[in-house]
Amino acid sequence: MYDNVQVETEGRIATVTVDRPEKRNAMDIPTRKELRAAFEGVVDDDAVRVIVLRGAGEGNFIAGGDIQSFAEHDMMSAMEYVDTYAQGLYNYVANVPKPVIAAIDGHAFGGGLEISCAADIRVARRGVKMGLTEVGLGILPAGGGTQRLTELIGASVAKDMILTGKAVSAERAKEIGLVNYLHDEDDFEAAVDDLAAEIADNAPVALKYAKASINRAMDLEPGLDFERAAGTLLFGTEDKQEGAEAFLEDRKPEFEGR
Repeated sequence: MYDNVQVETEGRIATVTVDRPEKRNAMDIPTRKELRAAFEGVVDDDAVRVIVLRGAGEGNFIAGGDIQSFAEHDMMSAMEYVDTYAQGLYNYVANVPKPVIAAIDGHAFGGGLEISCAADIRVARRGVKMGLTEVGLGILPAGGGTQRLTELIGASVAKDMILTGKAVSAERAKEIGLVNYLHDEDDFEAAVDDLAAEIADNAPVALKYAKASINRAMDLEPGLDFERAAGTLLFGTEDKQEGAEAFLEDRKPEFEGR
């Protein structure tokens, strides 16, 4: 049904998988469109009570955005990108009326970590790394990253991660509250299945309204609005262009502050 996303439904659990292992599951715009459509499909399926989000292949959960496309964006095109395909997509995932589990069995950077933060529960495999590395590209995590990461781990630790752009280990992520569960590779699949089944055993209407009620306690809207505006503005800077080009050329960027 899709080129870059796979959907499997088993009983009351749907698994949505970003399937671009050759690109580390980086999400270009076609992939983001398919991911939104896949989520809409399983949300509309009354038999599904829990959604599991995954990345295909070895080594990566979801690497994030497609850096090649970042280099081509100006402020105007970035506005639509952030509104629809970055923050817009992740906001949708955060507010679907069914619990979403991010099964992080590979590295999660940039948009990959942002969409996992939009999930309700995160399960990580030991040995993986995760981070919001956007400042090294001359931009900021504009898919809700500045807001949801802060909500999860607190402002001080979120600033340390975002302002340095450094990755943290899964073990450290568990310590700071970024992930809920941490498992060895041998136990990971069974742990994700058991958690999804445990949630799916509960009343679906109760799950829907419990999630909605908890989300109301997190008033992220003003921060998301500012993040979207600031994130769009940065796409018009020379530093953004230098950051994207340096990444693609595998060199250290030379930022000039303009």
